[in-house]
Amino acid sequence: MIDIRHDLHRNPELGFEEHRTARKVAFELKSYGLEVHEGIGGTGVVGILRKGRGNQAIALRADMDALPIHETSSHQYCSTTSGKMHACGHDGHTAMLLGAAQFLSEKKSFDGTVVFIFQPNEENGLGAAAMVKDNLLEKFPVDEIYGLHNLPGAPLGAFSTRSGTICSSESLFEIRITARGGHSAMPQKGVDAILVGAEIVQAFQSIVARKMDPGCGAVVSITEFTTNGRRNVLPGKAILKGDVRARTPDDREQIKSHMQRLLNGITQGHDVAADFSFNTEFIETINSAEPTQIAIQAAKKISDNVNGDREPMSFSEDFALFSQEMPGCFMLMGNGTEGAHGKPLHASDYDFNDDALTIGAAFWAQLVANRLPE
Repeated sequence: MIDIRHDLHRNPELGFEEHRTARKVAFELKSYGLEVHEGIGGTGVVGILRKGRGNQAIALRADMDALPIHETSSHQYCSTTSGKMHACGHDGHTAMLLGAAQFLSEKKSFDGTVVFIFQPNEENGLGAAAMVKDNLLEKFPVDEIYGLHNLPGAPLGAFSTRSGTICSSESLFEIRITARGGHSAMPQKGVDAILVGAEIVQAFQSIVARKMDPGCGAVVSITEFTTNGRRNVLPGKAILKGDVRARTPDDREQIKSHMQRLLNGITQGHDVAADFSFNTEFIETINSAEPTQIAIQAAKKISDNVNGDREPMSFSEDFALFSQEMPGCFMLMGNGTEGAHGKPLHASDYDFNDDALTIGAAFWAQLVANRLPE
């Protein structure tokens, strides 16, 4: 698993470009004797392992894509592709699931079918939809699905999840303000787009602070503010872009409604026009009760550090689409607290912990043993 992980780390590929990664995954699965299907949802790979006569089927999912980040690590297996790296641990997720596939194919008896899903393009929230559109669930029907993600800063071997919302949604918004620019010495002759935009920025920060339940866990962030102003020219146009995280669809819609109402009031007060778009890239990841309990019990078999009722995470996950289509559970696993293993996800000096590989693979094997007992 370490060799596979390091090879994938040296050769990162972005979403829907995982051609080399997919070939390697398919090669490994075939070498274990699995039935392999390639090109699902573009570059996705599916492996099928059947044992016994049981009719129950479960899916185990890993993501394969890297990020457009220039790696600043100093280890011996750094990315060989400038501007691309595995900064979210998908190299480790893929290696763990391959390790579990090999172990289950050779040594572990169970009764039923395990579908190993290697998903492309998780980072952009497009891979799961592409696989579903390619009839993944019709071609390989399963009763439930499970996902596993590393968590830097959590102790190695620690597991955590919860029933209900485990990851927030992500919605991207954009506001295009059309005001009336003018001379900076005569601001009364026009309408300053910066002033309008600044009011919007401040007003939006009141949404979570004063219009939502204090415990809702929502986040509203303005991440870009650009104008066409110059040294002595008041801008007539401004673009605001940002990001909204929410733990429930209702909260997400409430935030959108508040944003639209505040925007309308501010722009009308300044007699300017504004176009507003709000697009949800990732829906909330919601764990079903029964699969979550099954995953917790599997984790407890291999770890004495298991939290089955953790706080929801503010990041988003493409696994959400799978768990919307069928019962599922998304589990988090500690990556360690020291050095590169404790760096935040998407940091240029983050690294997946090789010591977590056997822990993750053991979790997968235990989950299959528990859910598909011989």
